[in-house]
Amino acid sequence: MKKIDKQICHVVKLIPYGQVSSYGRIADLAGFPRRARQVSKSLQHANQNGLTDIPWHRVVNSQGKIAFPKQHPLYLKQIALLKQEGISVNHGKVQLSQYLWQADIATLVLSLPY
Repeated sequence: MKKIDKQICHVVKLIPYGQVSSYGRIADLAGFPRRARQVSKSLQHANQNGLTDIPWHRVVNSQGKIAFPKQHPLYLKQIALLKQEGISVNHGKVQLSQYLWQADIATLVLSLPY
């Protein structure tokens, strides 16, 4: 796994149960500003490599929407996983004002392995 993928996956693992973050915020927190698409790619690679401990379902786009097309199997899976955590999903969208993870800098600094 590449360094960028490791850093992104590490930040995604920090998202608490019952909260979400966006691709762009994850990129910023991992040290790769304006690389939201790379977050998506890193999470896809992690899933393909069987890294099931990464809560990919807690990552949505900057508007709170699920990024998968409605007909994609992972669209419904992501909704189901979010609902299991008590997160309301209406028409494929999460209310960021209610569920957005506000990463505190101390948690990030003390937990990052790089």
